[in-house]
Amino acid sequence: MAHKVMGICAGRKNGNGEIAVKAALKVLQDKGAEVEMINLFDYNILPCTGCEGCTMQMGNIAMGKQKEYKGCVLKDKDDVDALVTELHTCNGVIIAVPTYDLAPSSMYMRFAQRFLAYELSFLKEIGVVKEDPHTVAGLIAVGGSMHDWQPLALEVIQASMFTMSITPVDRMMLQRVGRPANVLIEDNADQLARAKEMGEHIWEAMETPVEDRKWLGDPNDGVCPRVRLRRHHGHQSRDRPSDAGHRPGEWPHPRPLHRQVPRRAPQRDRPDPHQLLPEAGRDQGRPGRVQGHGVPLPRPAGRQGVSRTRDR
Repeated sequence: MAHKVMGICAGRKNGNGEIAVKAALKVLQDKGAEVEMINLFDYNILPCTGCEGCTMQMGNIAMGKQKEYKGCVLKDKDDVDALVTELHTCNGVIIAVPTYDLAPSSMYMRFAQRFLAYELSFLKEIGVVKEDPHTVAGLIAVGGSMHDWQPLALEVIQASMFTMSITPVDRMMLQRVGRPANVLIEDNADQLARAKEMGEHIWEAMETPVEDRKWLGDPNDGVCPRVRLRRHHGHQSRDRPSDAGHRPGEWPHPRPLHRQVPRRAPQRDRPDPHQLLPEAGRDQGRPGRVQGHGVPLPRPAGRQGVSRTRDR
């Protein structure tokens, strides 16, 4: 059975991200994979409303209060349901996302933040998804600068894979490609070659038994070896060769890497904020103040809220 791979681009048409994804997909196609590519700008993707409809349904089904999962409340209003349903049939995915300001673009985040309603492990449990595709991913962040201006890009894209039970096996950052098709110029030939190598890695991962899959990207890119390949309901091994000397499940560092944040003082030890306000600020009938407190309120609309400078 041929492997199926989807390319997802969240950037401009024929931009650097799309070119990189096509280069990787061409490698996979030449090896016999069925490939398809979408650009999120071609689809109607509404933002998550935070209604909690999906999680409430999941809870009700778990407690036996509800039998049928109706999915996201927006499923009939945009294209996300169709896109994710197709993604659930793919063995591999390559995602390219532009970085406009430190993190992935809003277009990709709008799409990814809808994933909770389509959590793969839950959909498998209730029979909506019949077979786990054990999807592996290659992630590409695209930016006009170096890592300094893309510090959160790959990390956030990779974190968004967790709900979908997608296992990243490679990731890369296109750098200094600020204009369309910059990745094609001679100075960036190594970056385009790296995208093709990602296609090779996706094929290798798909050809490898699920329990033997491993990280195939740069071993020095700073990703914790224990979260590169997450264990999705027993499908992935967390033991890596780099963890030699540590028992399975044991954190390899002797102490937490985060700094200890000082605890806030107990409430009784804090000064009364009203004592810090001038007496005039606690006038009971003063407009713009909460009665009995010195908390300012927004000025009402109209001329009272316009400064003298803007009034002239």
